[in-house]
Amino acid sequence: MPEVDINYLAVLVAAIASMIVGAIWYSPMVMGKQWMALTGKTEEEIKKMPKNKMTKMYLLTFIGSLVMAYVLAHMIDYVNADTATGGLQTGFWLWLGFVAPAFLSEHLFNGKPMKLYGIVTGFQLVNLLVMGVIIALWQ
Repeated sequence: MPEVDINYLAVLVAAIASMIVGAIWYSPMVMGKQWMALTGKTEEEIKKMPKNKMTKMYLLTFIGSLVMAYVLAHMIDYVNADTATGGLQTGFWLWLGFVAPAFLSEHLFNGKPMKLYGIVTGFQLVNLLVMGVIIALWQ
């Protein structure tokens, strides 16, 4: 396996950016209202969640973002992507090859609406594109 040069600060910043992108994407002004309607959740239900449960969910989400950014950094290094375009391309191809098909199967077999698939995978696409640019420019 080739040696990989990882910029851990870039990985951390990409993971933080992922949380910011998620907060914007799932805000009521962007996709939040549609996501809630398609999942059957209400604003009141979300507001009533215990703080420790919300904290745990955000912490686990951040850890997942760190893992995603770390693996993306490996792929960016493997393909020598050191430009914004290279980061965008790497993020896109990983989304197309791994995220979109995995989420499609999960949505189809669980009977979830395709509009929800679009919202969830759309976030993952934007997320990988943003992280890809950050990591590629900092490699």
